[in-house]
Amino acid sequence: MTTAQPLDVQPTPLALLLLGREADPRSERGVECPGDLPSPSDPDLVARARAAKEKLGDRVFVLGHHYQRDEVIQFADVTGDSFKLARDAAARPEAEYIVFCGVHFMAESADILTTDAQAVVLPDLAAGCSMADMATAEQVAECWDVLTEAGVADQVVPVSYMNSSADIKAFTGKHGGTICTSSNAKRALEWAFEQGEKILFLPDQHLGRNTAVRDMGMGLDDCVLYNPHKPNGGLTAEQLRNAKMILWRGHCSVHGRFSVESVEDVRARMPGVNVLVHPECKHEVVAAADYVGSTEYIIKALEAAPRGSKWAIGTELNLVRRLANRFASEDKEIVFLDKTVCFCSTMNRIDLPHLVWTLESLADGKLVNRIEVDPETEKYAKLALERMLALP
Repeated sequence: MTTAQPLDVQPTPLALLLLGREADPRSERGVECPGDLPSPSDPDLVARARAAKEKLGDRVFVLGHHYQRDEVIQFADVTGDSFKLARDAAARPEAEYIVFCGVHFMAESADILTTDAQAVVLPDLAAGCSMADMATAEQVAECWDVLTEAGVADQVVPVSYMNSSADIKAFTGKHGGTICTSSNAKRALEWAFEQGEKILFLPDQHLGRNTAVRDMGMGLDDCVLYNPHKPNGGLTAEQLRNAKMILWRGHCSVHGRFSVESVEDVRARMPGVNVLVHPECKHEVVAAADYVGSTEYIIKALEAAPRGSKWAIGTELNLVRRLANRFASEDKEIVFLDKTVCFCSTMNRIDLPHLVWTLESLADGKLVNRIEVDPETEKYAKLALERMLALP
């Protein structure tokens, strides 16, 4: 019997990635910080954060997104969704440092809207957004070429969700489009249809579809899905000519988890429950829910809810837990829509050790993790944002 000889096979980068022996540099960009983080188990972290923040005084303004963990949100001067926080930063020109406890695209928006004298800082540069990363500048430029070849580009107005990179915002501004949030998406689409016959909606297909169909009365057949990983987006020229909404194939990894089965299950377990979901959820989930709205809408709806009411919320778990604790004294029963625990993994990269390291570095005169958008990109991205601000 012969002995089997070892195969001369070299593992591919993908195989090593799946085995956990390598990292994807595109998804892990900025993971190395130019300094030493305090230990996560350091019992003095809260005191250290408080001391550094007090030392900085009015020189620092800390923004906390709703999806941040409680240990971080306690140090935020203001909380809110991404656009509210960017506007709050712009309203504080006296603050030398804007520390954005959120993700990369949010910090970019803050840098665009603040003055050149202010520095926007992201405590962990690896805090990105999977949805924003689903549309690159190169892919969107190629899409526009496809639309041009199909003879429809001159009829198309791009509308980009706030959850997009500065590059995509700049593309939108350069091509006559506007930005939208989940709160004003309908107004943005109405404005865009006054400018042209079709909309290219970037990068979240679900918000675009839900707004068009649920809020504006279009049919699902008015929407087509552009897949940047297929030739011509996987669409024919005829499909592009017939479509009103050209949806980019992107989604939120958190909101995309919720299913109709989740809705049916919670209704069976909690008779009389109100199901309230974010419009980034799939269309069938939105159709099965009782209420649909942005993060700010969700908070206001629960504030106005009667005592003793029951709610299942389809959005990020940190926020749901915080709301459940906040309204427990009013006998409002608030649960997470999905049985499976699901945080926004990239948002959760901003933890207390990173925040302490950031604040202490700034207090010692060391500017770290600054987010800067180049002037050309900023010019057109700001144009798109200003169009949104001018919406009636």
